[in-house]
Amino acid sequence: MTGITYTWSALGGDPSLSARVTTVPRADTLPARLPVRRLARACVGACALAAAELAARRTGAAAVPAVRVDDGAVAAAFTSERQVLVDGRPPVLFAPLSRFWRAADGWVRTHANYPHHRARLQAGLGLPEDASPEDVSARIAERPAMEVENAVHDAGGLAVAMRSPAQWAAHEQAIAVAARPLVERGRLDSARTRVLPPLDTGAGALLPAAGLRVLDLTRVLAGPVATRTLGLLGADVLRLDAPWLPELPDQHADTGFGKRSATLDLTTDRAAFEDLLASADVVVTGYRPGALDRFGLSPEALAERRPGVVVAQVSAWGAYGPWGGRRGFDSLVQVATGIAEMEGAADRPGALPAQALDHGTGYLLAAGVLRALTEQSYDGGGRFVRLALARTARWLMAEAEEPPDADSAPTDGEPCAGPDAWLAETDSALGRLRYARPPVSFAGGPANWARPPVPWGSAPARWA
Repeated sequence: MTGITYTWSALGGDPSLSARVTTVPRADTLPARLPVRRLARACVGACALAAAELAARRTGAAAVPAVRVDDGAVAAAFTSERQVLVDGRPPVLFAPLSRFWRAADGWVRTHANYPHHRARLQAGLGLPEDASPEDVSARIAERPAMEVENAVHDAGGLAVAMRSPAQWAAHEQAIAVAARPLVERGRLDSARTRVLPPLDTGAGALLPAAGLRVLDLTRVLAGPVATRTLGLLGADVLRLDAPWLPELPDQHADTGFGKRSATLDLTTDRAAFEDLLASADVVVTGYRPGALDRFGLSPEALAERRPGVVVAQVSAWGAYGPWGGRRGFDSLVQVATGIAEMEGAADRPGALPAQALDHGTGYLLAAGVLRALTEQSYDGGGRFVRLALARTARWLMAEAEEPPDADSAPTDGEPCAGPDAWLAETDSALGRLRYARPPVSFAGGPANWARPPVPWGSAPARWA
């Protein structure tokens, strides 16, 4: 099953509503051997439909607003981290030690964008912290790929050996991932029905998440894409980071639209967090599974202290199986699952045209939150939503083996000369920004974010 029909079903939506989605296909966007364009379209379409559904619920409209998905807007948004310019400067995307390396018997991909990940990578390879890329290359070249993967993992770093699709399918983690739905959803408690105040239909764009407070405990891309989308839709989004873990500046500029950014030390400022939780409607987490549990941030613990809360979680590998506690990123999931081999050439691995696992999962996570709020408005109860990049990867690879559903757009369509038509500029406290406009679009909905990104950690850790 493919397209919006599948994603909307995975979110528990009314099947008849998928007919509200129309698509502007553009065949030259997100070119790849795997059906990336189809996945991206389905994720954004489901998110926009979930937003339109909640807007109809809050306005009392008889019909859900029509949704329009333009492949050009989707492609620009799925590469938003590449599109952002700060005062005309291009973004820094990957550090020198974040790349493919040829091992003695194959390929390894590493992730070392953050200083602590770089240090752990070098430690796992038995190299000093001032080791050069040439030193890393020589060390990896003399060792088997799996040996490198295990040594770096044992040191707390991030390195994954490239596997074929068949090798991954036989892996215990892949088997565990395959047993899970694309979107895991469920109840946390039986709190009373949430009464959402009606939206003012005469006050401009319909903002289905207006008045809702979202605690954003995410990093890197998938989680921040989800919370950026909730900010677009009117939510008061407060991102919280540990004071000693600053976000990469360009990444923060890209994903910081519609949010405020604060720092909070959960080991010493628990009272401040509890004050925030006491009036939060949604908590979104994107750390390694179990990493936040010691702070009482598991879905069950959060719901016990804040009945009726919606908890959304995203991880790389899923919170289960032998890799359930591992760190991971989109690039590493592509390598482990066989995507890098499928997209590569005979003598070298490849990559998707965008970090599509991150972006696609992020839009589905936002959609899951919106659908949870809609369901909650009927019958109450706290909700949880969980997604994993590895599960999204499984869906993408399965899509390649099936013909599109009737609801999927045709492969041809209008031309797309590039992303410029879906880019915009704004002034901000970070400087003059060029950025990709949001792809989530429904009749009466917002066309842009109400606020640009702010400097990392610049806001107080309290609600506005």
